[in-house]
Amino acid sequence: MSYFAFANLDDAALSQVKSLETKLGKPLVALREVELQPAKIDDSTLSEIKSLEEQLDVALVAVVN
Repeated sequence: MSYFAFANLDDAALSQVKSLETKLGKPLVALREVELQPAKIDDSTLSEIKSLEEQLDVALVAVVN
């Protein structure tokens, strides 16, 4: 399974993205693939995570650190 995080772009790369956004007339989001291992969690923990996701309107992923 692939996971993605916002890419940290240097000024030159950010400028290129902004230029293309202007040309296309559409916003772009820069993401990078990251290697994460999903954590094994029990049903109770999953329920807590889902509850917080709903409260915050975000997606949360439990990973092995």
